[in-house]
Amino acid sequence: LEEKCSLLSGSDFWHTQPVERLGIPALMVSDGPHGLRRQAENADEMGLEESVPATCFPTAAALASTWDVTLLTEIGRALAEEATAQGVGVILGPGVNLKLSPLCGRNFEYFSEDPLLAGELAAALVAGIQSEGVGASVKHFAANNQETDRMRINARIDERALREMYLSVFERIIERACPATLMCSYNQINGTYSSENHWLLTEVLRKEWGFDGLVMTDWGAVHDRVAGVAAGLDLEMPSSRGWNDRLVAEAVRSDLLDEADLDRAITRVLRLVARYHRQTPEHPLDLGAHHELARKAASRSAVLLKNEGTALPLSGLGDVVVIGEMARTPRYQGAGSSQVNPTRLDNALDALRRKHPGLPFEPGYPLPGSPAATFPNGELLRRAQEAAAGRTVLLFLGLPAADESEGYDRQHLSLPADHVDLLHTVRRVASKVIVLLSNGAAVETASWHTDVDAIMELWLPGQAGGEAVARLVTGEDSPSGRLAETIPEKLEQHPAQLNFPGEAGEVRYGEGIFVGYRGLQKLGNRPSYPFGHGLTYTTFEFTDLQAEVAEVTLDTGLDEVVLTASFTVVNTGSRRGVAVPQLYLGYLDSSVDRPPRELRGFQHLELEPGESVHVEIRVTRRDLSFWDVRTHSWCVETGRIRVEIGASAEDIKLRLETTLLAPPRLLPLTEWSTVTEWRQHPGAWEKLEPFLAAFGEETEFFLLDLPVCKLPLMFEDTLTFDQLTELLAEIRTISSVS
Repeated sequence: LEEKCSLLSGSDFWHTQPVERLGIPALMVSDGPHGLRRQAENADEMGLEESVPATCFPTAAALASTWDVTLLTEIGRALAEEATAQGVGVILGPGVNLKLSPLCGRNFEYFSEDPLLAGELAAALVAGIQSEGVGASVKHFAANNQETDRMRINARIDERALREMYLSVFERIIERACPATLMCSYNQINGTYSSENHWLLTEVLRKEWGFDGLVMTDWGAVHDRVAGVAAGLDLEMPSSRGWNDRLVAEAVRSDLLDEADLDRAITRVLRLVARYHRQTPEHPLDLGAHHELARKAASRSAVLLKNEGTALPLSGLGDVVVIGEMARTPRYQGAGSSQVNPTRLDNALDALRRKHPGLPFEPGYPLPGSPAATFPNGELLRRAQEAAAGRTVLLFLGLPAADESEGYDRQHLSLPADHVDLLHTVRRVASKVIVLLSNGAAVETASWHTDVDAIMELWLPGQAGGEAVARLVTGEDSPSGRLAETIPEKLEQHPAQLNFPGEAGEVRYGEGIFVGYRGLQKLGNRPSYPFGHGLTYTTFEFTDLQAEVAEVTLDTGLDEVVLTASFTVVNTGSRRGVAVPQLYLGYLDSSVDRPPRELRGFQHLELEPGESVHVEIRVTRRDLSFWDVRTHSWCVETGRIRVEIGASAEDIKLRLETTLLAPPRLLPLTEWSTVTEWRQHPGAWEKLEPFLAAFGEETEFFLLDLPVCKLPLMFEDTLTFDQLTELLAEIRTISSVS
């Protein structure tokens, strides 16, 4: 029994427990959402500063801006190749939690505020990783949307929001890519820790979704290990040094835990080890090719937010000055458990100088440890202003590493004051100002974006970001990224900020399903740059929208296509470029509150000048549905649907309305059902209506929201309690027969 229980936790920080007597090896796992962080020999347990060199790809916030599932699959394969070379069997990633608030300190590690986009991109990354025989651990299951008090916080989420927003990401990934493992989160969900939540780990994950992989903890996420085993938690990481193993063994011996639950968890651990235990291969890695892939990803991740007067691309570098320490000392990745020791590191200044030797540079502001840190701020500003006079300024701004990290949330959306001061200083004398941003999550631009000619959001672009920037601004590459998160004018536009990050150990998700652009549009708040936005160096035209809609019947499966939107996209410009048409649906006759529009599909299209392509985007019954909290199931309704094709959630190019036909939404009738709900059941209404015949139209209108059990109390002459009891018995008979 003790030997079996030992398999439930790691042998150390990064390995499962081996059993030498039986030839069961230890499986190595490693952080690695955007690059491996395998611990070096003799390093500290966390290995934050001494990990083995690995390719540092752009972070998830950047990769999500590509909207390119093919690229994400390619990166997944590269991550797996490096994992195999280092003997790593399971990569701890990707992180897919929704961006509930732009303040979450870990948003750089997460994909999007939209569950469909996050799910599709993460599934592609997982598929790429696992195609090379390495497992992925999708995290953090579930509702890990803040760092404040993350070990204890109780996330209070209503059933519909939990299903439609926070769980649907994981459901989509499981359906598309069958990840080897899920990593449960630290937090509580509605009063129960994720690591011991039977409803989450067994009822939903395994029974409803059919997940047959392993569930592991985030590092240190166990609270009650015995309850966790019973709930469906398999592997605790890291090692509990035998403490929790003993508690499980004692629980089995005292019949507080069924040994079948223990055996089930052990079986999953052994299956994972057998499938993903790695030996270091003989073939060498092509790290040069991986660096080039990282450059391609950084280029595809960049989002051109603004480009007045075609300020970009630059026609040459002769009158250009580079200003901003981040051009020389790049901010290219986040901090915490995803921090990678890169195999090499480009910076934008060197890359630009390779294209134009002698390109002038001024740091403009200090960064910790940079050469500029020895200069007073006033001196840095004076020198920057002199260098900018009459020139085109490539101005590198962003968030220092200390501003966003795992472990704490941001307090505001602003750039550092010295960065904004620098911008205003050079604006007064420069002919053009082009801002290049390095940050892991949205920053506020409303207070300064009118003072610049162009803005390019680089995110945290990984080790090859410097070369990517040089190619983008000179036009060798064309920006193709689209925002996977809204850039608001101000933080208060987000409904989540009424509750985030909570107090007294609890945060209420009071915005419900209205996360990100859904919430801003519902409230009529126009952002600085909307979800899905991104400019290019060419232009596109969208035409000929049509929608084919099939009738939904009781036999229509959730995964069956119900709506197909088709249209044509043409590159009307003079350069090759990427179009990302986005399909949004709005529900005009819904019985429940729904957003003005929701993303329900997209395409990533690379087109030559003059090239056109016919596009079809298919939507299943599941993606047309909302979660019905009364029947606890996915529900699709008859009604009008607005079909829109947009270049962003605000820039709608094509629109039409169509009608969806579906079975009536009939709820089980009880004495607490309203008169309106009885009217929706033809058989039931035939029985009840005669009792209400004496009421006129005005009185009948008053009765519509009245539970039928109140009729005998208020109108005994019309319906008695005995008659109601008989009526309910008849209705139950009708329902059971039908």
